[in-house]
Amino acid sequence: MSAPIAGLVLAAGAGTRLGLGTKALLPFRNRPLIEHLLTELRSGGCSSLTVVLGAQADQVLAQAQLDPARAVVNPEWKTGMGSSFSCGVSAALTSHPEAALLVALADQPGLTAAVVTRLIRHHQPGRITVAGYRQPGSAALRRGHPLIFDPDLAAAAARTAKDDAGARAYLNANTPLIDVVDCSDLDDGRDVDTPADLPLLR
Repeated sequence: MSAPIAGLVLAAGAGTRLGLGTKALLPFRNRPLIEHLLTELRSGGCSSLTVVLGAQADQVLAQAQLDPARAVVNPEWKTGMGSSFSCGVSAALTSHPEAALLVALADQPGLTAAVVTRLIRHHQPGRITVAGYRQPGSAALRRGHPLIFDPDLAAAAARTAKDDAGARAYLNANTPLIDVVDCSDLDDGRDVDTPADLPLLR
């Protein structure tokens, strides 16, 4: 894949179900989780980085080292992931209009540079490339994150994003455009959503 890849991390949520505040500041390997994710995205091949903040944005900016990522604050973050996705896509494509956009979530401590590199290597122009993870006892791949959109497709997905669904409606309506890449040997795709998921941070 010769086109530049712009990394976008959605980190605006309040982490209500977890109950520990914004997940961007969860401690992971002696630093905020958001720092780990940005390092992995850059090491994996993203040439630029954008982070969408919302809940506790001031604390994240004060406590986490986000450079060289560009931080943008979504004023509508309370409406759900859809507005944060749209905000992030707009910011990333304004700065890098020709770049494919790799979208990651701020609560996946298992995400590694190897996953990012594999997705970039498999991505084709005009397509959407999605990380897939096998479930225990099943041969089926579950679509997960990260995922890569060509810029036109990212913009189209952003126009349909709303509430907490993010790009889900667009993806479900455009499955012929999606290539699922098996990343099960590199990660399980799990995120830190509830207190039961806290062992993922060890």
